[in-house]
Amino acid sequence: MDSIYITAFIVGVLGGVHCLGMCGGVVGGLTFSLESRVQTSWWKMMPFQLSYNVGRLSSYVIIGAIFGAFGATLGSLAAFLPAQQLLQTIAGLFMIALGLYLGGWWFGVAKIERLGQGLWNKIAPLTSKLTPVKHYHQAWLYGLVWGWLPCGLIYSMLIMAMSSGSALNGAGVMLAFGLGTLPNLMLMGVFAFYFTRLSRMVWVKRFAGLSVILMGVWQLYLAYSVTI
Repeated sequence: MDSIYITAFIVGVLGGVHCLGMCGGVVGGLTFSLESRVQTSWWKMMPFQLSYNVGRLSSYVIIGAIFGAFGATLGSLAAFLPAQQLLQTIAGLFMIALGLYLGGWWFGVAKIERLGQGLWNKIAPLTSKLTPVKHYHQAWLYGLVWGWLPCGLIYSMLIMAMSSGSALNGAGVMLAFGLGTLPNLMLMGVFAFYFTRLSRMVWVKRFAGLSVILMGVWQLYLAYSVTI
């Protein structure tokens, strides 16, 4: 289990390029919805950004626990190792596809992201009731809602959470992933312009994409190394 947590964390770090593209506007919107006296001071802004991200991670942990519990049920219905190997294989292949997407080589994952659009359309209007953000608990709720934004990166991690064997492990996988995304999005909230421009650089995208592809290959190796 240690290796799956480490993998989830590293994917969160490397997937920061995608996070900046998907959630950067959300984080920037939170920044600009704060009072002007807060916007002009990064140290006053930081607690709001932290509250937002804690809310986002809370959503990840909840859905990770759900998928982990579901995966455990599947494992109990069949021999656990083959079921776990199948789920880990799907997760590894999805991560490879995601790496191709991040690097700008193949965009099939974008179609998968649209699968969650129906649920998101029902949840998204809640954010309008939370702005302008004046209190930390509003920022937390704002992040809690935006944690359900359809995202291929999250989908790949949820498959990994499903293969983890329990609700607790599934929650742990998503927490590790969320912590990996934290530095990028925290800094994005304070230095929005610079990090948006950085995320658009071709070499940054390709480095992140290639790295995630390698993590996907590593995940495939882990899935079958038990039987080698």
